[in-house]
Order: sequence, then structure tokens, then C-alpha cells
Amino acid sequence: MNYPGKGRARRMMRLPKFVLRLLLVLAILAVWEGAVRVFGIPAFILPAPSSIVVALWRGVASALYIDHLRVTVAETLLGFVFGSILALVLGTLIALSRRVEYFLYPFIVMFQSMPKVALAPLIIVWFGLGLTSKVAQAAVTAFFPLMVNTIAGLRSADEDRVALMRSLDASELQILSMLRVPTAMPFIMAGFEIAMVLALIGAIVAEFVGAQKGLGVLIMSMTFTMDVAGQFSVLLILSVLGLALNWVIVAIRKRLLFWDPAQKAATTTPAERGTI
Repeated sequence: MNYPGKGRARRMMRLPKFVLRLLLVLAILAVWEGAVRVFGIPAFILPAPSSIVVALWRGVASALYIDHLRVTVAETLLGFVFGSILALVLGTLIALSRRVEYFLYPFIVMFQSMPKVALAPLIIVWFGLGLTSKVAQAAVTAFFPLMVNTIAGLRSADEDRVALMRSLDASELQILSMLRVPTAMPFIMAGFEIAMVLALIGAIVAEFVGAQKGLGVLIMSMTFTMDVAGQFSVLLILSVLGLALNWVIVAIRKRLLFWDPAQKAATTTPAERGTI
């Protein structure tokens, strides 16, 4: 049963976990800062957290990081969208047609086996140094895990239920929309989480190879000037960006899969599972 104070109690139970997580992060930073100062580690090898914070503030205050961040976010999101569309289309075709799988899937696996870093120079040659090459690299990096999850999800539908729907004269489109897709949604959303992070990685790899703007370009320029604290600050921005993008997908997943028993189990605490 749902009680009026249940939501408030749930938030109160999660608060100590957040505090413990924050204290753990602060403890790690304190140990890091102390080790750098005590052992006299040079800044060009391992900068102190305080130096990283100063570099981060300097980059944000000058709008340097914001300008490059905007470009990287655009590349990541566009690559994620195009890669997801390609993955969903190919995954659906392969899952529903053994003939398409026989002819197409081996070539996709061979293409995926190629290192994406090795493909990045070719993509730069084909599409230039602008936005298109970064989007293409991000899409190529992101699409395969989502395609595999789509295939596994669509094929996970209970064959007895499929046979029952066919016996009731349901069309293949009805079986797909009413049975296969709902069954596959947990798999697909898990694929989205992986694809989003990989799209960010693909965009950064493309920026390393050749670009005019972006956080990857910023890291490369700081490497040449030996600004290690600045590099760490950009890495911090990338890690927070990846975490934020993952949270967006997780929030969407919770909204869409509210009916999934596994999703309900993941969002409840052990004490709540014991209540009636």
C-alpha cells in the first residue's frame, strides 16, 4: 500500500547514502592533496586537486570550456541519435529475418571488429574537420551495442505467446508492436545507456585526430603546453558530462519502464520490499 509519508521516508533513507558517497569523494581528494604536498610530486606529473579546481575555474570564467563543451555535446547527441536510428533499424531487420541476418550480420561484426581509432583518420578524410566527421565517428562507435541489444530483446519474446497471437490471426506488425517491442524495451534501454557513453567517447576520439573545436582539441592543446592541471579539469568535465547523459537515459528508462518488475526492484530499498 502507498502511504502519504512513504515518498518522504524513501528520500530520507537515500540521504545518508548520498552523504556517505560525498564523504568518500572528499576523503579521496584530501588524501590526493596530502600525498602531492607531502611527497612533493611535480605538477606536470600529478597536480593537486586544488590546482585542478583553479584551472577549472579559470577555464569556466573565461568561457573557454563552455564554448568547447557546447561543440562536444552537440557532436555526442547527434552521433547518438543517428547511431541509435541505424542500430534500431538494422537490429529489427536482423531480428525478424533470418535471411537478412545471414547476409548482413557477418559484415556488421567485421566492421565492428575494426578499432574505431583506426577508422577515425579515414572518417576525417571523408567528411572533413567539421561537425559531420565527429557525428559520424560518434554514431559508428555507438550503434553496435544498441543493435545487439535490440536483436536480443526482440528475440526474447515468448514463442508460445507469438504462436498464440498468430493463431488469433494477428499480423506480424501487430506481434511486433504489441509483444516483441514491449518485451525488448528493457534490452533497448540498456543499449541506450551504453550507446550514449560510447557516443561521447567516439566524439572525443574524432576530436583527437582532427578538429577545430571541442574538449578533445582542448586536451591536445594542453598536452603541448604541459598544462596537466588543465587536462585534469577537462577530464573532470568529461566525466561529469558522461554521468549527466547517463542520468538522462536512466530517468527516461524509469518513466518508460515503470511496469517492469526489475525496474521496480532497482528503485526500491530492502526495507520497502518488506512492506505491504
